[in-house]
Amino acid sequence: MRYSYDIIEKVRMRNDIVDVISSYVQLKRKGNSYFGLCPFHNEKSPSFSVSHGKQMYYCFGCGSGGNVYTFLMEYENCSFQEAVKVLSGKAGIKLPEIEYSQETKELNERKTLLLEINKQAAKYFYCKLRTPGGTAAMAYLKRRGLSDETIRIFGLGYSDKYNNDLYKFLKKKGYSDELLKDSGLFNVDEKRGMYDKFWKRVIYPIMDVNNRVIGFGGRVMGDIKPKYLNSPETKIFDKSKNLYGLNSARTSRRRNLIICEGYMDVISMYQAGFTNAVASMGTALTSQQVRLLKRYTDEVLLIYDSDEAGVKAVLRAIPMLKSVGLATKVVNLRPYNDPDELIQKEGTDALKERLERAENSFLFEVRILKKNYDIMDPQGRTNFFHEVAKKLLKFEDEIERNSYLETVSRLYHIQADMLKNLVHKLALKKIELLVQPKPRIFAKQIQKQGNDIDKAQKLMMTWVTNYPEILRELKNYLKPEDFTTPLYRQVAKMVEEQFLAGEVSPARIINHFEDSEQQRAVAALFHTQIFLKTEKERKKALQDVLYNMKDSSIAYRLSRLDPTDLMGLQHLMEEKKKLETLKESGFTEKIYL
Repeated sequence: MRYSYDIIEKVRMRNDIVDVISSYVQLKRKGNSYFGLCPFHNEKSPSFSVSHGKQMYYCFGCGSGGNVYTFLMEYENCSFQEAVKVLSGKAGIKLPEIEYSQETKELNERKTLLLEINKQAAKYFYCKLRTPGGTAAMAYLKRRGLSDETIRIFGLGYSDKYNNDLYKFLKKKGYSDELLKDSGLFNVDEKRGMYDKFWKRVIYPIMDVNNRVIGFGGRVMGDIKPKYLNSPETKIFDKSKNLYGLNSARTSRRRNLIICEGYMDVISMYQAGFTNAVASMGTALTSQQVRLLKRYTDEVLLIYDSDEAGVKAVLRAIPMLKSVGLATKVVNLRPYNDPDELIQKEGTDALKERLERAENSFLFEVRILKKNYDIMDPQGRTNFFHEVAKKLLKFEDEIERNSYLETVSRLYHIQADMLKNLVHKLALKKIELLVQPKPRIFAKQIQKQGNDIDKAQKLMMTWVTNYPEILRELKNYLKPEDFTTPLYRQVAKMVEEQFLAGEVSPARIINHFEDSEQQRAVAALFHTQIFLKTEKERKKALQDVLYNMKDSSIAYRLSRLDPTDLMGLQHLMEEKKKLETLKESGFTEKIYL
């Protein structure tokens, strides 16, 4: 259960966003907005904007944005309900008590029992490592160079060769089969009944940030397959939302976090004094893990295996990390495959030196990109710099873009002005592609041109909330259904309702979304950058974007129309005819932008 919408809106309206954010960030007024350095990513020039009128903030550098609740959730790493409590206290508003449903109470009780089971299992595995049956497992850990203290700190253990030992141990504790099945520690089949999932393996307990055991990883002792095994997803464990070692790394006093591939990388680095290492548990880095990292640091170092798969993993991770404002560097381990091997061969000082010489992630991307081209060949060199220019275009901050541009020019021997002109031409072409009318498109083409359609819808939403009076002219042409992205369509309906009620308030719309990622996406709808400077250019672009959106909307609905629906087809054809008339009307002349 959540607080009522009326309470949420009352608390928001009593907390002016400029006043609240000013207590965290130094802001300076420029025109109708306030600007400062973004608290969510490292930057040298202010791109963090706070609007008193909209009661919203937005960073044009990292894309972070929302209303006063969103800011508190991101800055203080708290839930929506906690943000409501904090801001209600600031405003002197007493909140009603939340009563949890019976279903919620039962779910919380079940999670508590599952945590107890995992804790008992961790103790069991830990003790088994120190029995005669765990001799081989202990010898393996010692061969990997781990001390008794390190083994203790990480709670490493061993699952016995008998595949029902843990089951019998936990049954004696009084846990039901139904609960044990939900723990993820056991397999069940008709022939064998319930039996241990982990057996004859070195065990790595996986803990959440509150040091609670939520799952396990196991490395086999012998020829059993698979070599590595993780707990399945349960009510308390989702490996896409957790990072191995973060429970200890988050308290490290180092200025960054290091992302490795596996358990042993984290453990061996911790023992060597690098207590800020985490691992993604054998899977590609996920958006949830990236957001989790952002709570505890502003910079990450990437260490993956130096083979082709490792390089691909790094290239996938970099844009995800940058998307939340994390400064990112890449550590070169060659000729070694992982940090554990480097430590064993050359010692901790060698690893420290590699970490200090970590390569800027953008320059790493460019260096890897260069391998795809023969830059001694004129065409290959031309193609390479065109691709580099596309990457440079992604930097919205001009100072940051120019800094990278100058560095790339120096490293790859191209005149900075020449590269800058290429970037400028690509930027102009990008705007032209966005606003130029497009021919009718069908299902397969919609997928291909999705990015342009998405940008057009965002641009339109920014226009109608910046200049809500234009809705009077647009309401006969533009409908919420013309926003083909479900979230955008939902927001468009809210904007329409607000307009009909007499006031368009983007900050109030965000209150309908508790998830911080949805709030960020909605905030971005109201802050799309409009590169066109003159009113004439903006009017022309508005008409072109409207035409593009309507054309895409008609094609989208046509591709999903039942072939037997002749009335529906006739209606869409009539809309198409009106659209052609609209294109020639020049109706935006009566609109002020």
